Amino acid sequence: MGIHEKMRVAVSAVLITKNAGKQLEQCLQSVSFADEIVVVDSGSSDNTMAIASTYHAKVIHQEWLGFGPQKQFAVGQASHDWVLCLDADEYLSPELSLSINKMLENPQAAAYRFPRCNRFMGRFLKHGEGYPDWSLRLFDRRRARWSDDAVHEYVICEDAVEKLDGDLMHESGEDIALYLSKQNRYTSLQAEQLHARGKKAGPGKLLLSPMLRFFKFYFVRLGFLDGLPGLVHIAIGCCNSFIKYAKLIELRRLRK
Repeated sequence: MGIHEKMRVAVSAVLITKNAGKQLEQCLQSVSFADEIVVVDSGSSDNTMAIASTYHAKVIHQEWLGFGPQKQFAVGQASHDWVLCLDADEYLSPELSLSINKMLENPQAAAYRFPRCNRFMGRFLKHGEGYPDWSLRLFDRRRARWSDDAVHEYVICEDAVEKLDGDLMHESGEDIALYLSKQNRYTSLQAEQLHARGKKAGPGKLLLSPMLRFFKFYFVRLGFLDGLPGLVHIAIGCCNSFIKYAKLIELRRLRK
């Protein structure tokens, strides 16, 4: 072990997986500098476990708890307090890897965020809703934690949060049909969450939310510069907004 590794803070790379064999190796290669790799799997039937073992990951089985609780469970299995949380279809750019290693020599904050670059319809989006998509994924678990949200989970940190240079690359490999199927599940979970919090929606919310969303991401955030993939990505996001509130209205009517 070199001087650089001895002096820096130890970090655990933490992932949750299920049938992630197609993407996992690129992810694990990008975090090979980590002092430990923890993989929490919820029942893979492909080669996910074989790939994880190749990278000497600590593999733990845990039945699905929802995104937030599952990720927080995984953080709890790490041996080190500093954790780097990735999804199996994400990987660090070389610049981000360098930034993380440099930061670990002398952490100045409780948590760090960095831009996520999303691939959609064969193109990495650089504008609109797809970028910079700031993601807080590197933190001291003594001072931050994952939220309990079943979907659209996020890291809760009340202490200082700083930014790092470099992109977190997101390459899901999904076609539009699979992407829409996932969005359908997400909007159902979001509607359930809103209903549980006593939120309401009406015709105004149904119509205005997608329209304002489109204006923000396509024009203000320059989504049109991403060409057709950018247009489709933003349009689906607007549709999701409409569907989420439609499902919320339905829930309130059915559960009166």
